[in-house]
Amino acid sequence: MAGGNPVFDRLNKQIEKERYAGFGSPQGSPQQAQQGTQAATTGYAGQDAMTAQQLNEMYAQPPAGPADTGRVTVDDVVVKSITLFVVTVAVAFVSWFWTEANTDMTLPFWLGGMFGTLILGFVIAFMKTVSVPLLMVYAVLQGAFLGAFSQYIAAIPDYDGVVQMAVLATLCVFVAMYVGYATGFVKVNDKTRRMFFFAIVGYGLFSLLQVVLLMTGVIDGWGFGGSGMLGIGLSILGVGLASYSLAIDFDSIDRAVQMGAPKKYSWLLAHGLIVSIVWLYIEFVRLFARLRD
Repeated sequence: MAGGNPVFDRLNKQIEKERYAGFGSPQGSPQQAQQGTQAATTGYAGQDAMTAQQLNEMYAQPPAGPADTGRVTVDDVVVKSITLFVVTVAVAFVSWFWTEANTDMTLPFWLGGMFGTLILGFVIAFMKTVSVPLLMVYAVLQGAFLGAFSQYIAAIPDYDGVVQMAVLATLCVFVAMYVGYATGFVKVNDKTRRMFFFAIVGYGLFSLLQVVLLMTGVIDGWGFGGSGMLGIGLSILGVGLASYSLAIDFDSIDRAVQMGAPKKYSWLLAHGLIVSIVWLYIEFVRLFARLRD
């Protein structure tokens, strides 16, 4: 299973193309300063009816920030990300214990969650509006898949401890990528975005082909390369792409905040970030399992 964030590509294009009233320019830009001057000029006519005390109270108020003007803030994205993460993990725990007690439900939860998120992911990515209910349904399906997938791996004696290692590795890489991006060590620019886009498209098509061949019995085990050097190399590639996807996410969030994107996009940004985290976890599970073999 491969993951990507077409939602971020769509958001970046919309931020660059659209110009909202009060949006579209970085905070503190000359354009906003000009708009503020115009607003002040047109407002002089109404000031005659205001008392001196009202004027003093008005000017004493703090300037409106992004939250007051309906724009995306980092805090918004963090809160939405935590919300989606909690829903995903809670459903994953339910799926884990349910499939542990009812092993015949493992495959329905696994396939239902996997194909459900695949289909719904495309719907969310290309919708013109941001639908919070759909994002919540996606989180539920994602959790159902994660719980069944993780339980299946944990139940295999040879893979004992793989799930725990994958969780820890995902957490460590998330922190490392955030620090690397924040300090400028990990670079994200238009060139790397284009390279990442083509890499992710190729890897995604390869992964879909692999799933089809696995389901039809043409290949078995972990797919192409099995647990040999080729298979391990493919898993390392997957981990690398998923890791850099986090840096792309961080940069997209920064862009949205700087460009003053509407607040509703905080849900879409949070959704993309959780998708990358889950993708990274799955790639680590595959890598550690192959190394065990």
